Formats: sequence, C-alpha cells, structure tokens
Amino acid sequence: MDTRQMHEELPAAMRDAVDEFGRHLSRVDNRSEHTVRAYVGDVVSLLHHAAQAGRRAPGDLDIAVLRGWLATRMRDGAARTSQARRAAAARNFTAWAQRAGLASNDPGAQLVSPRAHRDLPTVLRADQAGALVENPESDRDRAVLELLYATGVRVSELCGLDLADLDEGRRLIRVFGKGAKERAVPYGLPAQRALDDWLRHGRPALVTKGSGDALFLGVKGGRLQQTVVRRIVDTAARAAGLPHTSPHDLRHSAATHLLDGGADLRAVQDLLGHSSLSSTQIYTHVSTERLRAAFKQAHPRA
Repeated sequence: MDTRQMHEELPAAMRDAVDEFGRHLSRVDNRSEHTVRAYVGDVVSLLHHAAQAGRRAPGDLDIAVLRGWLATRMRDGAARTSQARRAAAARNFTAWAQRAGLASNDPGAQLVSPRAHRDLPTVLRADQAGALVENPESDRDRAVLELLYATGVRVSELCGLDLADLDEGRRLIRVFGKGAKERAVPYGLPAQRALDDWLRHGRPALVTKGSGDALFLGVKGGRLQQTVVRRIVDTAARAAGLPHTSPHDLRHSAATHLLDGGADLRAVQDLLGHSSLSSTQIYTHVSTERLRAAFKQAHPRA
C-alpha cells in the first residue's frame, strides 16, 4: 500500500496531525523537501500501523506501538539505515505531538535508534580535486567548483547564497545550514579569484530583473538550481578523467583534506555545520584508511 492510500485511511485526528507535522518540519524547522517527504512518509506508515492496532489519535501512541512498527518494517527486510531514519522520524513526531498538546507524554523518547551502518564516503585525492576545479566550462562553473571544494558547503547552501553573504574583504561566506543555523566559512585565494571573475564578467551577462540578490545564476537569470550544480561537478570530473563525482563528494574531500593537513576536528565540525561531532568523526576513519593504504604500498615491512 502506498503512502497516499495509507494517509487517506487514517483516522481524522491522525491525518490532521501528520499534515500539521509536515508543515512544522518545513516552515519552522526549515527541513529540506527531501527530509520532510521522508519523515512524513514514515509517520504516515507509523500511524497506519497504530490505527490497525485500534489507536485513533496521536495521544494513543505508546512505546509498544513504536517498537512493533519498527519490528514489522524489519521483518519486511528494511535496511538498517532506513530503520534509523524511521526511528528518528517517530521520535520527532512524538516530541512534536507532546509540544503541540496532542499527546500527554512522549513515547518516542524511550525509542533507541538502530545503529546505521555507515560506509566511508567517496574522497578524491588532493591532485584529483585540483584537476576537477581546473576543468570548468565558464566563469560561473569555476567559481562554483572552487567554492564547493574550498568551503565544503552543501549544494543547497551554495545555491542559497546571496551577494550579501559574501565578505570578500575577509574571504568569508555566510551560510544558512540545516535548521536555519548560520555559520561563517572561510575560503582561499583561488576561490576569491574565481568569484572576482564571475562577479565582474559572468554574472552581469546573465542578470535579469528577476535575479534578485542570488550569488549564482542559471542561464535564464534565476537562482542556480541544485540539479545544475550537480551537472557542473560531474561534467568537470569527466573532463578531468575522474569517475562520477557529486558536490557531496567534494564536501567529503574538503573535510578529509583539512584533517589530513592537521585541522582540528571540532574546527572542521564548525566549518561543515555538523550538529554532532560523530558526523565529523567519519572523516578521521577516512584519513586512517588512507594512511593504512599508503603504508601498505610504501613500507618495505608492510
């Protein structure tokens, strides 16, 4: 049964609650469209499971229902990463329902999230990243590539940049990340030169009345879209003879190269906008694996 059908079959109180929860995620928590869609789908599934067990409203949820729902999904063959996301969605929903006065307690607070298996991210070597940013098709593309690699910002954060977010004097950009959290991220001289060329020559050629204050523009003068940025990165990677590379791969690479160069882990956490240090610590594992590979290749006693 798909999500829409499950949603239609929910008791009215549950259906209204999940709709309001989705609006809260989008408007108040400023979650991405992808996250809102995933969380709402998970909560619809949870509430449908609860309704089949005779529950009629968000306040009827308890820890047994939550665990039973996760167990059912596990029996259906759900991946550990999917289960971890479902548990997070359930906890977010029950906490919100209590705050909204729809439930007297928060059963999700008792729910332990399954530990998701985390693959090491794809990381380019420094020379590969350098080759990639040297293969743009335009001033705009060069500025996009240089800034992505220099700062490690998310593609959504890059596309959301306005002219006022650029502090050229101090070589900083003001970034609004997940949850509308603001941070300042430095960039280097190569990115500054690329931005100078884009602002002096590239942007004026594309700007229209509808461009607003967007730093990066598409060919029709509107704000640059994330799909276009992904295409820019992939095109540059292929031109450099590299396998498929995404903007997030450049983010992974920037973080790993910073740590390889001796940057403090917490400084990298702040630069990337991670709310938890555990999200940043995966890059220490990447660095360790790279060191191990170099040892095996170079040391005569390896």
